[in-house]
This record gives sequence, C-alpha cells and structure tokens, in this order.
Amino acid sequence: MATLLRRLAGPMCSSRRWLGVILRETHGRTSHRIPLNGSRLLPGGGRPLTVYSRRQHTAAGPVTLEVDIKRLEREDNGIVEVLMCRHKAKNALGHMFVSQMRELVSTLSNDSAAHVVVFRSLVPGVFCAGADLKERAQMNHRQSDLFVHGLRSLMTQIASLPMPTIAAMDGVALGGGLELALACDLRTAAYSAQMGLIETTRGLLPGAGGSQRLPRTVGITLAKELIFTGKRVGGQTALEMGLVNRAVEQNQTGDAAYREAFSLAREILPQAPIAVRLAKEAINRGIEVDMSSAMAIERMCYARVIPTRDRQEGMAAFIEKRPPRYTGE
Repeated sequence: MATLLRRLAGPMCSSRRWLGVILRETHGRTSHRIPLNGSRLLPGGGRPLTVYSRRQHTAAGPVTLEVDIKRLEREDNGIVEVLMCRHKAKNALGHMFVSQMRELVSTLSNDSAAHVVVFRSLVPGVFCAGADLKERAQMNHRQSDLFVHGLRSLMTQIASLPMPTIAAMDGVALGGGLELALACDLRTAAYSAQMGLIETTRGLLPGAGGSQRLPRTVGITLAKELIFTGKRVGGQTALEMGLVNRAVEQNQTGDAAYREAFSLAREILPQAPIAVRLAKEAINRGIEVDMSSAMAIERMCYARVIPTRDRQEGMAAFIEKRPPRYTGE
C-alpha cells in the first residue's frame, strides 16, 4: 500500500505535529507502521517511545483527523491512547468527530491486544467542550434528535468496550464531554479542570447517557442537584464526590491528569487481561440486576476464566514465587 503523507497545514493530532501514517493492527490484518522523525519521553521520564499517526483518505481526498490513536510499545505494550484533537472547536462533538470516534471505538472493541485504553485531549485546557452548538443550530428537530441518538449510541459503545478505559480530564469537560468521561470506567482530573452536565442551562437535559450514568456514579441525590442546577465542579470537588478516581495538581505542561491516568493504566497492565475483562463484565452486568442474578453472572464469568492459560500461569507464578507472565490466553 502506498505511503500516505500528512500535510502540516492546520492543527493536527500531536503536540509535536506528527507526520506519518498508522494502519491499525486488527485481527489478522498486516500492520504497516511508518516511524516519524523522532520520539518523545513518556510521563515520569521513561524511555523514548516512537510515535505514529495516521491519515484518513476518502474518494474526495484526505480528511483531517479529529480523533486519533496511539499504541504504546515495549514494556507499555497493551496501553492504547485515544487522542482527541479538534483544536479549533475544543473537541466539540460534531459530526466528523463523532463519526471518527465511533469508527475507532468499533475497532478497539475487537482488539484483544488492547489491555487498557486512555482517552485524552491534545487541546490545551480542554478535555471536551460538549456539543457543537454551531452544527446543532443548523439542524431541524428531527435531525437534532437523530444526532443525539447517535451520540448516545457512541457513549454506549465506549462503555461497552471490553477492556478498562480511563478518561484523563486536564481541562474543561462539559455536557457531552463529561458524558464521554462517564462512559469510561475510571476518571482522573487536574484540580483546575472544570466539569459538569450543564444542559439545563441551555434548555436541554443530558441526552448522551449523563442522566443515567451520573446517578450511578455519585448517587441519585447529588446527581439531581448537579443536573438541575447545571453546576460546574473542579477536580478536587469531583474527587470528594466520587465523580473521579484520582485528582492531582496541574503541572507546567498541562497534562497532570493524563500522567495520573497513565500511571493508573500501568498499574492495570501487568494483571491477567482476560481476568480483568471478565471482572469488568461481571461488574457492569451485575450492577443492573438483583443480587441473585448478579451472583449467577459472577459465576458464569468465573467459569470462563478457569480454563485460561493465564489462570494456570498465575497459580504457577504464586507457587514458584515469581512475577507472572500473562499472555492473554
């Protein structure tokens, strides 16, 4: 396949203005990766990581990427980053952004090599600003309803990913932006981040899952207060109410929440991948049913992990007093 070159005009999905292509590895496809001109250091001063990017092409020509993907390598192999980079519109959830995110998430849903997924923004000071109000203003009632239905479907896709997902909120996460974070399993935030379901201040209500996921995260009474008032909260308050798992002081490079998310991903990465996925399935399915049914779901998930090689490896490593070497089999 011919090499595709990315133009340098306009903002791109990289803080270093990456140039190149990545043709993703998915179930049986051959992956052709083109290294870029350099590497960057991982959070905490880790070893250099070669960075890759990709370019979408259609019959009409190249399409600017508003969402991109980066797969880490070496000791961090298995961590995948979803990069949101719609710079001019602050990652607002427009048609192109949602379409590209849906395609990317669909690919990840069948990717057994992805063990942890981190959703992060490359737009300074912003995670996701929510709905693209300029686009929405051009829609009639039916078009608006269909678009929000598609947005709701996207959030369900994200929530249904089989591997753990982490949202790193280093900046504003409002409306649909917070709904995207709520669709993830875990969330980290900088103290300076601002987040809230502000739809009632715009004559709306949360329509991409927020009215359901927020109560399940912070409790129904607090969720009602936040939604009824359209209140915004900072990272510290979000931590205290259980909206985020970890909150940290922002750093000079503006990526403290990402660094914390990356650290969390590294804590998950050494664990048995199949066991982690089945634990997520047991939790997500069990929380929606009565306790008796939930126990049956746990038993079913447990039965599926027993015959795996990873379980045998875990037992052997314990007996031999050595770190386990899981393969995801």
